[in-house]
Amino acid sequence: MQSEPPDLSTSRQRQRWMTILAKTSGEDLEALWERFDTKPAYRFLRPPETGLAMVRGRAGGTGQPFNLGEASITRCAVHVSGGAAGFAVVLGRDERKAELAAVFDALLLDPSRNAALERDVVKPLEDAIEARRRACATKAAATKVDFFTLVRGED
Repeated sequence: MQSEPPDLSTSRQRQRWMTILAKTSGEDLEALWERFDTKPAYRFLRPPETGLAMVRGRAGGTGQPFNLGEASITRCAVHVSGGAAGFAVVLGRDERKAELAAVFDALLLDPSRNAALERDVVKPLEDAIEARRRACATKAAATKVDFFTLVRGED
């Protein structure tokens, strides 16, 4: 018996929403969770646990990789009753953020909830992340200094 090949469009969508959930603050995820009228029951497959991950870098983005240092990460896995298993890995030590990100991941895997959650949760979070990125870029651009060389009249 051969298994079905993974649906790449769903895989890319999941990668997108998991990235957005990981980049969102714990407070924003908590606020979205509080808006749910009927919160689905879930159980931990793996309760939130914090550990370290080695962060690697490249000089100039293209050079030889080197170990930059360690970063705290928190991971969590949940199973939503009557639904799928959700997973999350977030930067930092916020266990509740990892828990909620995993729950939202599981809920987004449910085809009957996906469109509404994509519209009401993922898209607003993505827009907020982009707005923060633009604000930071604008602030950095205001400090930009253009250097140029003047050619003296002497040869």
